[in-house]
Amino acid sequence: MKSKTDNHPITDSGEKKMMIKRKIIKINEDLCNGCGNCVLDCAEGAIEIVNGKAKIISDNLCDGLGACMGSCPENAMEIIERQALEFDEEAVKKHLENQSAPKCPSFAMSPFQGKGTLSNWPVQISLISADSKVFDNSDLLVAADCVPASCRNFHEEIVGGKKLMIGCPKLDNIDEYIEKLGLIFSKNNLNSLTLARMEVPCCSKMEIILTKSIEKSGKEIKFDMITISREGKII
Repeated sequence: MKSKTDNHPITDSGEKKMMIKRKIIKINEDLCNGCGNCVLDCAEGAIEIVNGKAKIISDNLCDGLGACMGSCPENAMEIIERQALEFDEEAVKKHLENQSAPKCPSFAMSPFQGKGTLSNWPVQISLISADSKVFDNSDLLVAADCVPASCRNFHEEIVGGKKLMIGCPKLDNIDEYIEKLGLIFSKNNLNSLTLARMEVPCCSKMEIILTKSIEKSGKEIKFDMITISREGKII
C-alpha cells in the first residue's frame, strides 16, 4: 500500500479499494504450528507460511468462508468481522496466475513417535521448515527419495534411528534445497551427517547439493555416503 484514507486504501497501481466491515479469517500465531494444512486448503492462495507461521498475505484474497479452518490441528483459525479490503475475485485470479507452480508450504518440524523407526515428521526436504531445531544434536540422514523404494531394509540398515530428510535432485529445485539445507546446517549442530543415494547418474547431484549446502552454512561438516544399487543393495 502507498497510503490510505479511512475507507479507501490506495494500492501500488494507484487504484482505490473499498474498506468494509466483513467476515475474514483470523490466525492465532501463538497456537499456529506452521503445519501448512490451511495453505493447501485455501483455493484463493491467500495464506502462506512465513517464518514458520500461517499468515493472510492480503485481505482482498481471503473470502472469509473458512474452508481452511477444518484441517487446522491446533484450532488456530477463526472467522471474525473487522474492517478489511473487499474480497476481489480478479485479484485472486491474477495472484494464482502469477504463481508459476503450486507452492508447497514449509511445515513445522516436530519429533515423531510412531510405530516405525521414524523420529521426525515431515521428511520431504521441500516441506521442512528452515527454522526447525529438531535436527540439533542429532544424527541426520539425507536420502534421495528412490532409496527407500529400492532398499528393502531401508529403516533397519540405513536409517537406524537417525533423523531423516528425503528429496529428488532431478525433479526438485536444487537451488532451493541448497538454500534450505544451508540454513538448517547453520542453525543446528549435527552429531553426524550421512548421505544415501542411488548409483544412477542423476543421483550424483545429491552429493553436490550437500557439499554446497555445507559451504553455505559456513561450518566444517563431514558426511559419510552410502550408495545403493538398482537392485537395492549397498555398494
